[in-house]
Amino acid sequence: MAKRMTSKSYPIRHYVKVMLLILFSVLVLDCLISFAAISIVKQQNGRYLQNTANMYINRINLDFSNINQYMGWTLANDENVKTMNKFLPADTEFRKANTELYKRFSELQKNYEQKYNFFVYLRDQQYFLNSAPTDLIYPDYLELKKQIFSYVQDKNLFEKFYSNWSPILLNDKYFIINIVPYYESYLICLISADNLIRPLQQIDLGGSGSVSLIDHNGDVIVNPKSEEETVMRKDAEKTSLLDLAKARTTVSGQFSNATFGVNMLIKFGTFEKIMIAQLLIMLLAVIVACTLCGIMVYFNILILRPLKNFSYNLTQFNEDSKPLELKMNRIVELEYANKLFKNLLEQIRIFKIDSYEHELEKQKIQLDYMKLQIKPHFFLNCLTNIYSMAQMHMFEEIQSMAISTSNYFRYIFQNGQDFVRLDDEIDHVRIYLEIQKHRYRDAFSYRIEKAAGTGQMKIPPLVLQTFIENSVKYAVSRVNEVQIRLDVSLNTDAEKEVAVIRISDTGPGFAPEILERLQSGQPLDQSDGHRIGIMNTKDRLEYLYRNKANIFFSNSEDGGACVSIHLPHPPSEQL
Repeated sequence: MAKRMTSKSYPIRHYVKVMLLILFSVLVLDCLISFAAISIVKQQNGRYLQNTANMYINRINLDFSNINQYMGWTLANDENVKTMNKFLPADTEFRKANTELYKRFSELQKNYEQKYNFFVYLRDQQYFLNSAPTDLIYPDYLELKKQIFSYVQDKNLFEKFYSNWSPILLNDKYFIINIVPYYESYLICLISADNLIRPLQQIDLGGSGSVSLIDHNGDVIVNPKSEEETVMRKDAEKTSLLDLAKARTTVSGQFSNATFGVNMLIKFGTFEKIMIAQLLIMLLAVIVACTLCGIMVYFNILILRPLKNFSYNLTQFNEDSKPLELKMNRIVELEYANKLFKNLLEQIRIFKIDSYEHELEKQKIQLDYMKLQIKPHFFLNCLTNIYSMAQMHMFEEIQSMAISTSNYFRYIFQNGQDFVRLDDEIDHVRIYLEIQKHRYRDAFSYRIEKAAGTGQMKIPPLVLQTFIENSVKYAVSRVNEVQIRLDVSLNTDAEKEVAVIRISDTGPGFAPEILERLQSGQPLDQSDGHRIGIMNTKDRLEYLYRNKANIFFSNSEDGGACVSIHLPHPPSEQL
């Protein structure tokens, strides 16, 4: 019998209800997010346009101030104006001075993006003419001249116009004017109201958006063709319950040293489109929910039930049984999945066989290391040394050499365990070093130190032998005396005890390329029969300690190789 699922099962309509509830929650959340997004975008656009208007107003204020100061300085200090006041317009001096004045204001005019018009009026000579290129048409020019003649009669001209830019109407068109008087001389700056606000008109304010100038009374300064802007602005000031949905707002700013300001009416139809888009999205979500309900019913009939049967068949499978065939199934994919499952079981069997073979191969490492350690040339060297001692009648040395060689090979052949006592392994190393001292005499010395309590620790046999033999082979020579050290200590922390075995010598040390490969964990080249012992020992430690043992290779600063072996307690099943 298949095991029943502990979690509670629900009918398909339960999941439909859950899905509809989720969709309804999403719709409500979508509405809230939509209204919040509309409000945020509206506020951000308002702030952006307000900052844009403020930047523009500040620049115009600076232009107004600079132009006003320049005209005042020119009237008070420019020699051309003084010359023109001394002579008549027909005089050569007057014409030369007027030409120079024209050039100066022409250069000044080039410094500004807006088209400022400059005029000079000399009351004594009744002379009025533009002092820079002008885009003013002749009827407007005559109307301006007429109004200037009227303004100069006013005793309050200085208070009304000096440093106070004001709107005037010339032939039903609004202009902004500034008059700077100095005794009987006047400099006039004039700019069209449309030209003044043209940069702001280039901003996208929507199909019904507009930019206009307003006077101190709040009335719009517009041309007759734009009178509808007044109505639109007043409508924008009205409030209603749908202000959040309406994409209409007004941004205003006041010029300094002027009797007027700027008003921006923003009318984005995009906001209304966003609301329609949100409603369409909600409608789409409802359609999707209904569609999902139908799909789930369809899945229940044609897919979920066959999957349930297929799942039941899977619960009947085991490693030795054959998969059950699905019957009365119109889903080709499930039949294909059944075949794949059969193949998967076969691959699992193959994998287990490979794992067993791999386990046997690792166990074979234990047997191989002993064969690798029994080197014929070492045995022959021992016999040769004994023969040489016999020729020299060194009977005590022969006895010592014979017993050491006997103990050395007895330890190798009789030791078939995975772990031995550390004291036994150190005694074996000491025997090996004594054998080598018979050969090399005073070419090297050795020193063995171990901490108390470490002698009974278990370590794999012949691990120390491998690295001691490596030191003798590559470090000992008859040129310089070499010292070989074996130090055993015990590191204890909160979790475990680790035996630290340090083998060092004062020889030339590891070759750089060999040391680099050892430190990086890369295998060494064993094609020439060398370095087999090191690689074999690393493999044994990885297998016996399950990758918890570590070997660190280095060269000491004073020269010589150093190998540090960190061995935890062996796994209990290995003992």
